[in-house]
Amino acid sequence: MTLIKSISGIRGTIGGAQGENLTPIDVVKFTTAYARLIKDKNPDKRITIVVGRDARISGSMVDSLVEGTLLGTGVDVINVGMCTTPGTEMAVITHKADGGIIITASHNPRQWNALKLLNERGEFLDDAEGKQVLNMAEDVEWDYPTIDNIGKVVLREDFNATHIKQVLALPLVDVEVVRKRKFKVVVDAVNSIGGVVIPALLRELGCDVVELNCEPTGEFAHNPEPLPENLTEISEVVRSEGADLGIVVDPDVDRLAFVMENGEMFVEEYTLVAVADYVLRHTKGNTVSNLSSSRALSDVTSRYEGCSYSAAAVGEVNVVKKMKDTNAVIGGEGNGGVIYPELHYGRDALVGVALFLTYFAGMDKTMSELRKTFPAYYASKNKIELTPEIDVDKILATIKSRYSGERVNDIDGVKIDFAENWVHLRKSNTEPIIRIYTEAKTMAEADTLAKRFISEIEQICKA
Repeated sequence: MTLIKSISGIRGTIGGAQGENLTPIDVVKFTTAYARLIKDKNPDKRITIVVGRDARISGSMVDSLVEGTLLGTGVDVINVGMCTTPGTEMAVITHKADGGIIITASHNPRQWNALKLLNERGEFLDDAEGKQVLNMAEDVEWDYPTIDNIGKVVLREDFNATHIKQVLALPLVDVEVVRKRKFKVVVDAVNSIGGVVIPALLRELGCDVVELNCEPTGEFAHNPEPLPENLTEISEVVRSEGADLGIVVDPDVDRLAFVMENGEMFVEEYTLVAVADYVLRHTKGNTVSNLSSSRALSDVTSRYEGCSYSAAAVGEVNVVKKMKDTNAVIGGEGNGGVIYPELHYGRDALVGVALFLTYFAGMDKTMSELRKTFPAYYASKNKIELTPEIDVDKILATIKSRYSGERVNDIDGVKIDFAENWVHLRKSNTEPIIRIYTEAKTMAEADTLAKRFISEIEQICKA
């Protein structure tokens, strides 16, 4: 497996050949490059970097490599141990650190791990800084500090409880209202750090919690991407327990999906839609999601006078930039990523849970009844595995040319907006695949549209 170096970090499978996988040498190389970048941004200053990791089996090993390398570059370390991605981001902000490294491969399977790199605001590096890290990683003409100038671990702490307190202190989180509802909630955290943090948050909110796959062993109980086909177990448990809802998070807890009381999916796309509806009821402002996200957010935003919706390229850093440019009060991605700048500019499942439960607690509705209050769209998410002979740029250029008479957006791959549906084709930042996202007013129409474009791509490849 080739190392994937992108705006989303340095990602690869553990073991194998150097430069082709995430080996110990690769971890040291890219950690050194990142430390150099942060030191260059802060000349004549003692640098402090926060390090956190999810529960992956390789996490402890990679954490040791990262911490040791940072110390060897003359950087001080605050290690928050097993921590969520948003928690690590908040630790950077809270401790006023100069950056952070999150050791997680997000929704990828157990053999993967990654280094996600943060700036001093607890946000992902932008494209220019990311490219600097990649360039520095290939530059071996650099001397490590001598013994008197190596770094030290200035703090080891569990930051999860602090993050929970910060979320509960948000003005739009009404703890007492949620406690009065006494929700029964099933949690599936795929045996990662979410199994510690999400139940703790829910109990602070007075919920009766049923834990499913909540032991942070790193042995994922199912495919860790929170998609319907991977969530059959929690669907059954929500029904059998008579729960009000189910909550699903990915291994690093920046994606959030809900299961309705009848065991059906609320649908990941509608996590952000529902939270945005609640925020916009109380805070006038704009919204942002990426090009692959549902039209439903735009529709809901238009319900509120003076509020407007904007689309960004896929990738959290792109969404955050567009949010700042448009002064958005809520934003995120259709994969269940909620970004609420009142706390921080990062996808945060804890924020999503707390805001959603406050919203839901104020209604006399079931989850399935609430779902019916939103515009009905159905998304089909497909992918084509890439091989060396596939020319992605040629494919996208050909598709763009064929549909030049439609509304086409090419800021990130090619998105074609038809009157009743849309398709978005793009090369993934995190996996060697082409993603094909479609959305329509029925699932059958979305699937048909996806099959049509998969067929077209296959024909282009053969040609």
